[in-house]
Parts: sequence; C-alpha cells; structure tokens
Amino acid sequence: MASTAGDFPNVAEVLGKVLQRVPRGLQPLLIAVAERLAAERYRGWADEATDAARGGGFRACAAREEDIAARVEALYPDAAVIQRDILAANPDLEDINRSIFAGRALEQQLAIQAQGERLGAATWRAFAEHADDPKAGATFLDCAVLEETSAAFLEAVLERKA
Repeated sequence: MASTAGDFPNVAEVLGKVLQRVPRGLQPLLIAVAERLAAERYRGWADEATDAARGGGFRACAAREEDIAARVEALYPDAAVIQRDILAANPDLEDINRSIFAGRALEQQLAIQAQGERLGAATWRAFAEHADDPKAGATFLDCAVLEETSAAFLEAVLERKA
C-alpha cells in the first residue's frame, strides 16, 4: 500500500487504483459501497466514544454516509445487483478498505477518514461536473456537501486532541 509521510496511506492513490477497476459510469456505485463501510466504521467509533457529544457526532457522520450511499444508489436501476457484481469481481475491496485503518491509533484513523471525506467531496464534484443527467449532477453535489460536513467534524475532533 502506498504511504505518505508519517506512514499514512495515500488514500487518493489506494482508492484511485480501486476505482480504475470499474467502468467510469459505475464508479459512483463502488463509492456508495465504500460509504456504507465508512458508516460502519463511524458507528464503531461512536460505540467506543466516552463523550456523548463525540459519539453523537460519529453517529451523525454514519447517517450522512448512509444518506450518500442511498442517494447514489437511487440514481441506478438495479443498483444492488450491480454492486453485488462489482464486489464479486473485486473480492478484495473490503480488505483494502479495512487495511487503510488497521493497527492505527484512533487519531490516525480519524485523520485518514477526514482525508477520505475531503477526497470524497472532490470526487463527487468531479462526477457532478461530468454528469449527463442534471438530477445526477445535483445529487453528486449534495453528496460533496455531506462529505465536507463529516470532514469538518473529524477535523474539529482532531484539533481538540492537539
């Protein structure tokens, strides 16, 4: 796995390689799968939080991830079937996702997730820019805002740790 300074994974490089495995028109559905995995991660952090406000913030992030996935999946007839096919053709996707965070301190995981949220926002904006369907474009822009909201929360948590 590619790393950056401090032995942090380069999320853009790792996920970029994964996205290249899927035709461009289906990449949003692959990202929707990743959004649901992120929601699980957020719920885990919420369950471990000793501060109620922080736990609530993580739950709100999980809800945004689920919202993003649902909005994107709603754009595709047979989204669930397509996603199953993507996962079947790429059985290592969940392991790659998990490996980005494995064995790292919580603060490192949050920093990686914040980087992923910022990358996600940029990716949704790029999809919006190239969308042929105005509804899809608007959906992708809405998803970018949701990603940025979660990134801002994570960054605020990390600033309080510093």
